[in-house]
Amino acid sequence: MILVNATDIKKAYGTDVILDGATLVVQDRERVGLIGINGAGKSTLLKIIAGEITPDSGSVHISKETSVGYLAQTSKIDSERTIWDEMISVYENVRRIEQKMRDLETRMAEPSVYENEALFTQLSEEYARHQQDFTDREGFAIEAKVRSLLHGLDFPEAMHSRTVNSLSGGQKTRLGLGKLLLTQPDLLILDEPTNYLDIRTVTWLEGYLKSYPGAVLLVSHDRYFLDSLINVIFEMDRGKTKRWRGNYSEFLEQKAADLEQQTKRYEQQQSEIAKMEDFIRRNIVRATTTKRAQSRRKMLEKIERIDRPILSQEQAHFSFNIEKQSGHEVLQVQDVSLGYPGKKLAEHVDLNLYRGERVALIGPNGIGKTTLLKAITGRNQPLDGRIKLGTHVSVGYYTQEQEDLNLAKNVLDEVWDQYRHLEQTRVRTVLGNFLFSGDDVMKPVSALSGGEKARVALAKLMLQNANLLILDEPTNHLDLLSKEVLENALEDYPGTLFFISHDRYFLNRLATRIIEMTADGVTSYMGNYDDYIEKLEEIEAEKRAAEANAPASAAKATAKSDTPTGDAGLRRQQEKERQRIERRRLDRLNKVETRINELEEIISRVEAELCEPDVFSNHELAAQKTDEVAAAKTELEALMEEWAELEAAGEEE
Repeated sequence: MILVNATDIKKAYGTDVILDGATLVVQDRERVGLIGINGAGKSTLLKIIAGEITPDSGSVHISKETSVGYLAQTSKIDSERTIWDEMISVYENVRRIEQKMRDLETRMAEPSVYENEALFTQLSEEYARHQQDFTDREGFAIEAKVRSLLHGLDFPEAMHSRTVNSLSGGQKTRLGLGKLLLTQPDLLILDEPTNYLDIRTVTWLEGYLKSYPGAVLLVSHDRYFLDSLINVIFEMDRGKTKRWRGNYSEFLEQKAADLEQQTKRYEQQQSEIAKMEDFIRRNIVRATTTKRAQSRRKMLEKIERIDRPILSQEQAHFSFNIEKQSGHEVLQVQDVSLGYPGKKLAEHVDLNLYRGERVALIGPNGIGKTTLLKAITGRNQPLDGRIKLGTHVSVGYYTQEQEDLNLAKNVLDEVWDQYRHLEQTRVRTVLGNFLFSGDDVMKPVSALSGGEKARVALAKLMLQNANLLILDEPTNHLDLLSKEVLENALEDYPGTLFFISHDRYFLNRLATRIIEMTADGVTSYMGNYDDYIEKLEEIEAEKRAAEANAPASAAKATAKSDTPTGDAGLRRQQEKERQRIERRRLDRLNKVETRINELEEIISRVEAELCEPDVFSNHELAAQKTDEVAAAKTELEALMEEWAELEAAGEEE
């Protein structure tokens, strides 16, 4: 079933043509990715499909039965309600039904009602209708759904009472995403939904959308996300779209094969045309061959010419080099604590970097990753501990939001002022490599897009020739093509890389080691992101096997005999104890969730039984059932509180 059919969409702003005959179709339950370079018109097309703006021409047909939900890149909720109240408001209609049921329960419990058989029957039938409606809308699962979704989007229980307007812009966008997911429209339209999400939350969203019951149409520059989720790609290029089956990697393979075939067909035709033109030229003036030449000319005129294939979009091209080599040991971070006066983010951070390594730093948002990079580069001081750079180490630092750029300058001066020893022609050449040519170099930095600012910052970094590059989210603001170019440049870089990224594709391609940061320190894993995930799964499997096979007494005996001495031993004992506590928490959490599900089923079943004539006409049985429901609800409420405490304990971990 086709949910959306956008045909021959055209849109221009003045002389700037954005869409020039774009077409896009979404079928039921499809996962559709819309890709293209920055400025290609992806967001414009989504807004037109969502009804936010109108096209200059073309048509968008959405079936009457199809509900559409749209989340823009900059969507933010403006509300004085708490996070919980804002999210639960999605189910306002369902909660009104529940309130009607509660009111009817109160009335039906009144002696004047249940002694009046006709009135009691009337109210019971009304109650049954409301209850069926409530059950059909999954009313009993509302609070569990909201809690689960807030947890997945990294809003722990302790935050639920905060007002929405006290949140950051990124948190408001996340909350807007969550609210939209709760509405479960038939077609979910998402513009860059992974912005402001850390790796854990992106992974959760990925899993959520895989099992989403409707269709999904999204714009994303997250290639790992596209590979895992998408089964249809629409590529946008020069205002038009082309449909491809499969995920992002499959799209790249198909496109390369398609381009190769186009090139062969073009070259074959050009060869045939050249032969025909040569024959005509040699034979048109000869009396004996003129007719044959004229015949060939007519054939040539009728040929439908194949356009020369466009091999690639215009793209930046650059490389990173070093002025001189560093010593073997590039960086030492020893027992560092990070944070601000009155707020500690992380402690016991120990790590070493060695020449030629490509090390990725990962961890949840707010744990102090950027704070650590700033401490290494001397932009702030750690609360405690020691940071030491190795011999002959020169540092190049790329900040996440390009805050080092001077917005008052133009592009040329912003770069040239830092490298005055260079000729202007050299600076212009470098900027040309980053797609700033002609009058573009005179643009004020303040007027640049996020992607353009990123290219200016990368140009400055390239000219530095540092042998240690410290990069904070370097793929933010870059389109898919620009990310590929950056990765190619960094793969050939002869120095040392230390970077933060939530781009799992980028991590897989570049990282030789992953360092995971928590509030209690860091853990190092050799390999790229997939290797890191595989190692975590191995560790988890080993834990489950140990718990299943080792008796508690044997485990205690082993622990006593193997207890190391010194600080390392103490830390290992503490870690084992922490793991035991966490296992107990998870085990209890699983049991609580199972019992909650059982109680919700009991409540639903008994409340349905209360509406049956054989039950509500038997006052003694009705009272017994009512007491059973009340007891189940009391237990459920207590378990929900325990569930919240267990979840909060997990967040603190």
